[in-house]
Amino acid sequence: MRYDITLNIDYRYSHPTDRTRNLLRILPHDLPGTQVIGDWTLALTPRPSEQAHFTDFFGNTVTSAVWHYPIDAVQISLSLQAERLRSDPFLSLAAPLSRLGQDLAALRDVSARSPLHFTAASRRTPAHAGMGDFARAALRPGMSAADAVRAIGRAIHRHMEFSDKATDVDTPAAVAFEKRAGVCQDFTHIMITCLRAVGIPAGYVSGFLRTFPPPGKEKLVGVDAMHAWVCAWVGPEIGWLEFDPTNNQGVGVDYVTIGYGRDYDDVAPVCGAMRSMGDQSSKQSVDVAEVAD
Repeated sequence: MRYDITLNIDYRYSHPTDRTRNLLRILPHDLPGTQVIGDWTLALTPRPSEQAHFTDFFGNTVTSAVWHYPIDAVQISLSLQAERLRSDPFLSLAAPLSRLGQDLAALRDVSARSPLHFTAASRRTPAHAGMGDFARAALRPGMSAADAVRAIGRAIHRHMEFSDKATDVDTPAAVAFEKRAGVCQDFTHIMITCLRAVGIPAGYVSGFLRTFPPPGKEKLVGVDAMHAWVCAWVGPEIGWLEFDPTNNQGVGVDYVTIGYGRDYDDVAPVCGAMRSMGDQSSKQSVDVAEVAD
């Protein structure tokens, strides 16, 4: 599937800011056998005093932007072409969950995609006894690691309600779990915590999701979403698989990946520092349009 994708993020500040420095993780990159990124254009308004691109430890593309003069707004506009490739469904090659610990212990790989980086608790996914019990209740004897990932993801989907009013970007995963409500970021952090609690390495994936209008309705521009889902390591034979607990499905051609990390902090679309006072506001729009062959 080929897509034209546009992303617009606007920030407004009640007072001019000084010494603004941002790191943007919004540019997808090629993933062998999974996706191919074509032409792209990134525009920042006003124009930064300094701008550069680099690759972080996990292989994500990062844009650094610095303004040496006061600004009261920033507009981020990205347009790109992406092709998402169809992959074979996972069959029966996943390691038994009971063997996964041995497979991890035998690993000596410490590269960016090594599962060893995705086993420990992180700031946004701390160990949580309640989530551990929840995860274990979803398992059955003799499960493969892949089946365990799907079972836990489906259990989260059944017990959680999607609500953009229940949480915000800084809500701890434990609070969203107690409320049984949240957005894709919350679903993803909860699933990561659950998977790690049963010994499955898991990470956070950011990207774009193509959405579909209700039957009989036209697709509106700008109503697609930046999205988050889970990657989980299920043994050396398969490696990583990806699951979207918010939508209760494996990740396929409707998804375009931006980046991978241990939790949201590693792949936040915009982060940085500035010197200012007062309030700020932001709005975002995304459009993922299929390109006809």
